[in-house]
Amino acid sequence: MIQLLVDLFEQKRNREKAIPMENYMKNHFPFLGIKTPERNQLMKLFYQESGILKKSFQPDLVTALWEKDEREYQYAALDYIGRSLKKLDKQHLPLMKKLIMMKPWWDTVDLLASKPVGTIAANHPEVISEEIDTWAYGDHLWLRRTAILFQLKYKERTNEELLYRYIQQNKESKEFFIQKAIGWTLREYSKTNPTSVKAFIESTHLPKLSVREGSKYI
Repeated sequence: MIQLLVDLFEQKRNREKAIPMENYMKNHFPFLGIKTPERNQLMKLFYQESGILKKSFQPDLVTALWEKDEREYQYAALDYIGRSLKKLDKQHLPLMKKLIMMKPWWDTVDLLASKPVGTIAANHPEVISEEIDTWAYGDHLWLRRTAILFQLKYKERTNEELLYRYIQQNKESKEFFIQKAIGWTLREYSKTNPTSVKAFIESTHLPKLSVREGSKYI
């Protein structure tokens, strides 16, 4: 099944378009040169021809796409995961952890955090104490960012105590991606509970970047 998608993507390989895409991503990954609108059309065609969305979730396809060199294949995997959220169970969390740690950068990690990880944790909250706690208190940058961000779309369902505890744990970090994640998740939660976020920011010594990002809607 992956060969169908590879064939579709390879037909659109464009080195001229790939160069600025690679530059934008700090040359961390090679690109085929397929921009988002065109990739979306190719994914639509892939879904129609393969019928994969009518089948059970396919972890092997996701892994195979993640192992390919060009970044568009990881984006294809994310698109497929995003369309399969209702099929995910707690048994799929180790796969998501693997993807977060494999070829990590904000473009993949943030979607993994807010969509599959967030969905699995919402449906199976026991995974928070079983697994996500270890991410927040661990030393892996992108797992820590994921722990901070997984409640990003929870709104009124946000576990406020947990959110603030994870931020407290990571507030001394000098890492840009941690400081940015703290600000981003506070900004999102402030849309639901601005009073709480304002009080938290005022009573907590946070990095200036986090404060600036988190205060935008207060």
